[in-house]
Amino acid sequence: MSTLEIRDLQVSVKLPDGELKPILAGVDLTIKAGETHAIMGPNGSGKSTLAYSIAGHPKYQITGGSVTLDGQDLLALSVDERARAGLFLAMQYPVEVPGVSVANFLRTAKTAIDGQAPKLRTWAGELRGAMEKLQMDPAFAQRNVNEGFSGGEKKRHEIMQLELLKPKMAILDETDSGLDIDALRIVSEGVNRVRENGDTGFLLITHYVRILRYIKPDFVHVFVGGKIVEEGGSELADRLEAEGYEKFLTKA
Repeated sequence: MSTLEIRDLQVSVKLPDGELKPILAGVDLTIKAGETHAIMGPNGSGKSTLAYSIAGHPKYQITGGSVTLDGQDLLALSVDERARAGLFLAMQYPVEVPGVSVANFLRTAKTAIDGQAPKLRTWAGELRGAMEKLQMDPAFAQRNVNEGFSGGEKKRHEIMQLELLKPKMAILDETDSGLDIDALRIVSEGVNRVRENGDTGFLLITHYVRILRYIKPDFVHVFVGGKIVEEGGSELADRLEAEGYEKFLTKA
């Protein structure tokens, strides 16, 4: 069973004048395969910083703490090495990749992670099946990655990657952002299909409770001032919806 361990993680971002601004103030979190952890908090609390720091974004500087996946030091690895180790990040704002088709992108990623190329006939069926489940037009396979995609189409493509790449740990950074009700349901169903196998741990970052009605978390963490200030079960999300974050701001 895979385990992601975050211990006293401290992260700063470099400002234009060269000064380091602290963002994360000591984050402790353990996620095991089969578990879904939701992180909720107000804007500017550092939730996305946590996601991108774990994934290896160069904008963020680790100033203390550790992040390990199955005992392996992720912070010592490059971004692609972290992906091959089993880490997956669904971005809040997926980027366009001109000149690279969805089909080629996905097959290249699968090859890099598995260490060998999937068999063409089998892979074509998997790709087609994943697109059907996410109600994506098969023609999208030949389009450039995210180029001209709507917000909902970009998020469906992220979840298609999740289903096909089968990571050990998946970080979903505000996957519900910009989705209408139908797209939210379809995306959530895709996440739940991966959750059912019990082989992947999830860190779900969100502002709103609505996605948690489709993807029920095992644990909810309130994130304020760059750290976790409250923890509980799924009932904590309902409290946050009713009461907001104000009572937790004094704990930061």
